[in-house]
This record gives sequence, structure tokens and C-alpha cells, in this order.
Amino acid sequence: MQIRPSGHLVPWDTGWSGARASRPQLDRLLQDARARRFDAVLVWKLDRWGRSVADSIRSIQELVSLGVRFLAVTQNLDTDETNPMSRFLLHILAAFAELEREMIRERVRAGLRTAKAQGKALGRPRRAFRRDDAVRLRSQGASWRKIAQVLDLPMSTVINACRSKNLPHR
Repeated sequence: MQIRPSGHLVPWDTGWSGARASRPQLDRLLQDARARRFDAVLVWKLDRWGRSVADSIRSIQELVSLGVRFLAVTQNLDTDETNPMSRFLLHILAAFAELEREMIRERVRAGLRTAKAQGKALGRPRRAFRRDDAVRLRSQGASWRKIAQVLDLPMSTVINACRSKNLPHR
């Protein structure tokens, strides 16, 4: 969560991986920091900030260079210049966050390999429907939402079916 100057909390990049260097709310926060809109960033844990050592440290160093303190409350981390031990721990905990991410990734891959070896179906379930009905309705000018309702399908399934027939996407 991010506290705006108005005092409102802003949700933090829901649905975006902390492994990514660029995320919508993180980019917005850094832009606001460059505009000197706040003095400190407060996070629950360092791994909520990022899961890559290089990206986490780089973005935190940018905040510090802008005069913005970075605090991870449950880990007692603070980038205040009078606290060199905290800055040292910051690097160690960032490395642990990245290690944890890599271990999760490996467990997921192993699970997928095992499921595939056991013949389990992976991915979205296949849907059997008449693609020509979707194509016909789209050619008649029906919206994606309307076609999905008529055919009782998810809208993304309808769009993908029509894209495979090279129909306009909009």
C-alpha cells in the first residue's frame, strides 16, 4: 500500500510480480519521489518491495539519492545514513528475497513436470463451440461482450477464436 499526500492508501501492484523491475505502482511511486511528493516509503517486508537484489537495491538507492527514507517495518530496516548495519542487512535480505523467488519458481516447474509426466491436463480447459457462430456475429457488428453472452463463453475465448480467423480485434 502506498499513502498518497492526501493520506489515502494506494494498493501496491496487485497482480504484478515483484521480480519485475517495472511495475505500474512502483513506477508511479518513483515518479512521485522524483517530484519530492513524500519523505519516506514504508513497506511491511523487503520482499514486498521486490524479489531481485539488483532491482530492489537500485530503486532503494534512487529513493535515498532523492532524500527519501526507505523503511521495512517488520525487519527493522531503515536507509537512514546513521544506520550502516541496517543498510548492510538490506542487501542480505534482498538476496534472501531473490533466493526465495527462485526456489518458488523451481518448485512450480518441478510440479508442472510431475503433473505432465502423470498425464494431467495443464492450462485452461478446452471449450468446444462453433467458431463460425462467433465469427458470424462479429462480422455482423456484435460486441465481444454480446457474443460471449450469446455463446455462453468467456470474452477472451471469443476474442481468441476470432483473432485466429483474422477478424478485427476492436
